[in-house]
Amino acid sequence: MKRIFTMTALACAGLLTATACSGSDSGGGSSDGPVTVTVMTWESAQTNAAIKKALADFKDDNITVQLVDTPAGNFGDKLASLTQAKKLPDLFWCGNDTEQQYTSQGLLVDWSSKIKDGDGDFKADNFVPSAMENWKTADGQMGGLPSLMNTYGVWYNTDAFTAAGLQVPKAGWTWDEMYAAAAKLANKNGAKYGLVADNLTSLDGPFTMGMYSVSAGGAPFTDNVNHPTKAEADAKYTEGVQKLVDAIKSGSVSPPGYDVANVQSLFSAGKVPMMFGGQWLAAGFQTDKPKVKYGFAPFPQVDTPTTLYDSVGICTPTYTKNQDATFKVLEYINTKVWDVVQPASPVAPPAYTPAQASYFDALTKAQQPTVVDTVKADLGAEKTVGVRFTTQWAQQVGDLTTANYQPILSGKKPVSDLPAYIDKINGLIKTAG
Repeated sequence: MKRIFTMTALACAGLLTATACSGSDSGGGSSDGPVTVTVMTWESAQTNAAIKKALADFKDDNITVQLVDTPAGNFGDKLASLTQAKKLPDLFWCGNDTEQQYTSQGLLVDWSSKIKDGDGDFKADNFVPSAMENWKTADGQMGGLPSLMNTYGVWYNTDAFTAAGLQVPKAGWTWDEMYAAAAKLANKNGAKYGLVADNLTSLDGPFTMGMYSVSAGGAPFTDNVNHPTKAEADAKYTEGVQKLVDAIKSGSVSPPGYDVANVQSLFSAGKVPMMFGGQWLAAGFQTDKPKVKYGFAPFPQVDTPTTLYDSVGICTPTYTKNQDATFKVLEYINTKVWDVVQPASPVAPPAYTPAQASYFDALTKAQQPTVVDTVKADLGAEKTVGVRFTTQWAQQVGDLTTANYQPILSGKKPVSDLPAYIDKINGLIKTAG
């Protein structure tokens, strides 16, 4: 599973609206005979091997499942070219932004009725509610189904906290406690910053900061990441930004533009005492064995537990040769495949809740109790905030963030410039709407 997989590489998709629903040469087999259902993932070779093994156990005399190997590094390019050629696999891994954009363009099969009125337990109410809601378009369509949840929190170096006389982070800790710990951990034992929080300072930063505001009883950065009507930075949001600006200015938190390419390696080597990140890092740490004792804690709060919500899923092009066969394989992946994959590579909790047991069992056996506790806390958080816009004009918001929001964090512009930044985003929303 890949956490940050945005589909900016697929900007050309808008060109396909008029033609994508026509026939294709996709190997699906005839609708009244044996069918081959193709599946393409962005997973690692190790995870793909486990998926392939699990798919081999799919039993249906009329359906053959074929896994299409695609290295994760060029998945975006591959998907873009297949979209252009109208040769998308019957089932392909996709991000929420891809699903929203492709569905609105009529490129994907709408599974909303099928999952609502499905047989047995494979129904919408057995999926994580926030994932199902976020995969709906404004008119209620679902051009795919969420498959795995991304949960987020703070990875911490237990040894560094102990040496500094600090209590390790745990559910219920506050933003003030996080910043105080970052200040005490900075410039010690080879660590420049006490906290590397690129989720707060990157292009997604304004959305992440919404957790502070919502936890304090304020408004999120936007009312909806899929079809927003407004952006907002109220008094609580501004308060949160000011605290981040102060922490960056003091040198305890890494600033915008900090190179995070090697941050996981630095964390493993004890050079980064705290970092924002997702549950998917646990699988890598389980293999790489960091030199330090570490843990994973929920994001801090002001009052109410609040976290980010995000999920990846599986989509189907409208020209798939047999929708019923494809849906059977989709159901099998969501209900059975993860039971085989997770013990070998516990990358994420399934969005289909009955399938989550294998994920938590794998982490427990790997002696990752803090990851288990934090993922469960995130999935059960009282309030959630979206991670980024999924709209086709999201890149324009990114440009505004680079020019206006990030300079505020760096101290190059005053916090009082926040309203001007918000007004520009609302101008985009109004124009797009």
